[in-house]
Amino acid sequence: MQAKQHTIIYWTLFVCNQWNVYIAATSKGLCFVGSKDFDEVVLCAERKFPQHTLVQDDKVLHPYVAELEEYIKGDRKEFTMPIDVQGTPFQLAVWNALREIPYGETYSYSDIAERIQKPDSVRAVGTAIGANPVLITIPCHRVIGKNGKLTGFRGGLEMKKQLLSLEKESSCHSGKQ
Repeated sequence: MQAKQHTIIYWTLFVCNQWNVYIAATSKGLCFVGSKDFDEVVLCAERKFPQHTLVQDDKVLHPYVAELEEYIKGDRKEFTMPIDVQGTPFQLAVWNALREIPYGETYSYSDIAERIQKPDSVRAVGTAIGANPVLITIPCHRVIGKNGKLTGFRGGLEMKKQLLSLEKESSCHSGKQ
């Protein structure tokens, strides 16, 4: 039986304008972008990396912080940072589909279910989206109800509104419709 690998998870509080969110990464990539509540970082680490140590390290996280800051300021539309997310094959398929949603656009849950070729799995898609550990970088905020209404978001509906507004404003400024 193979012993579980010990993982160091580096974390910091990302602060930019009105944005205050915790981010964390392993040596493989970003593993958490979340709320203002550090307990959420701890819970994610315990679930996904049973053998871990949390280490606050702004320097290690600087490249991730830089990309998030560029995004918040409207200067970045795609993330290039590596990610280290742990999930079921279904969750990973949903999260990959989310990464294909173009900046400034929204898809419905049923659109995502169609994209992963499981059209009858709309509820399961919603559950997988809710389990997304890296908000913003895997853009679950771009998923709305089929009726066009905003639906649940781990960071809260206010954060979802702000992210969609930021992308809409940035798209308008760059001459896109």
